[in-house]
Amino acid sequence: MKYSIWTFGCQMNESDSQRIATILEKQNYKPVRRDEEADLIIVNACSVRQSAIDRIYGKVKYFNQLKIKNSKLKIILTGCVLDQDKEKMAEIFDQIIDISKINKLPVLLDSKIKIDKSLENYFHIKPKYESKIEAYVPIMTGCNNFCSYCVVPYTRGREISRPASEIINEITNLVKNGYKKITLLGQNVNSYKNKEIDFLNLIKLINNIPGNFWFSFLTNHPKDMSDELIMVLPNLEKFCHCVHLPLQSGNNKILKEMNRHYTCSQYLSLVQKIRKALPDVSLSTDIIVGFPGETKKQFSDTVGIIKKAKFDMAYIAGYSPRSQTTAYKLKDNVPREEKIKRQKALNQILAKTALSNNKKYIGKVIEALVKGKSKKKGMLYGETKTLKNLEFKSNKNIVGKFVKIKITKVASWSIYGELV
Repeated sequence: MKYSIWTFGCQMNESDSQRIATILEKQNYKPVRRDEEADLIIVNACSVRQSAIDRIYGKVKYFNQLKIKNSKLKIILTGCVLDQDKEKMAEIFDQIIDISKINKLPVLLDSKIKIDKSLENYFHIKPKYESKIEAYVPIMTGCNNFCSYCVVPYTRGREISRPASEIINEITNLVKNGYKKITLLGQNVNSYKNKEIDFLNLIKLINNIPGNFWFSFLTNHPKDMSDELIMVLPNLEKFCHCVHLPLQSGNNKILKEMNRHYTCSQYLSLVQKIRKALPDVSLSTDIIVGFPGETKKQFSDTVGIIKKAKFDMAYIAGYSPRSQTTAYKLKDNVPREEKIKRQKALNQILAKTALSNNKKYIGKVIEALVKGKSKKKGMLYGETKTLKNLEFKSNKNIVGKFVKIKITKVASWSIYGELV
């Protein structure tokens, strides 16, 4: 039997898909690149934004064509999916499985199969890593914050943190097997706490794991970005100097309606503290434009924060009404065209601040992790320790190695250099 997995959404969904692959291959399923060859298609979906759900609806005709060619084909839906979206999609899919019960997938495919004991706990399922250089390591799942626009508490449930010993063992084994970059994952990663070990203790333990590797973490909540955490980061030599700090809005009234529990001045104070502690830090964020009732004046406040914070990267999305959330009760009164206009305005500012930040690299010699061959002939690509995309000329077999690069040219989203 052959399978194909479609993944929508965040890095956590990507990590989920790697675990789904392990579950299937334990039942002797083989991966294929072409859907036409598959006996099973798993759609790992995301209800966070309507656009992702719309993309799935847009594939209905394609699914039907595949089933005409292969009458035995099964198409299954899982992931972060709201109940309302499950109901609407019930006719499209053969089965819908909650991501928390994905370990039961083999039994649902064949009732005669007994569940493998190694698959009983989601976190115990060893992922089928897509890379031999970098890996995602979930340290917690779920969220207790209930931001008014967000579905995660309804699709993932409340926060659950893994035992620290499991996390340390997983990363230790990855490093022993040659992995060079580890990304810790969680919907609210810095609220991690398992027994006496909190997030601060955990990252100290990770930093002490023997071996030459980097680690980073996603996603942080500003309310949990403590002064103590900020002061510790510069002392962790394996920590990537990149902090993702979601802003969501630059207006205090909108932030309150979003249930974010911080003000714009508190956010900017965090930015200042982070930059003081890590002068070379690369700072990224998330922003929602067109939240219900957001006026042009309120949007201009977000523009002001973007200019002050000087982000290296921002993931900007138009507000998307999601059932079950508190904001769903509010009137979605910012037109789609206006949301797009606001997105473009912020992206233009972002491109300028990112370029300005990258110009500081010109002439410097920095450490980089080589990740593979570029699409450009004779070029390799990789990342800096601030997680900047990098390209340079080389015909050497150095993929998976740390190297020194002298930066010669930059753009908004990439930097270029030569091997030292």
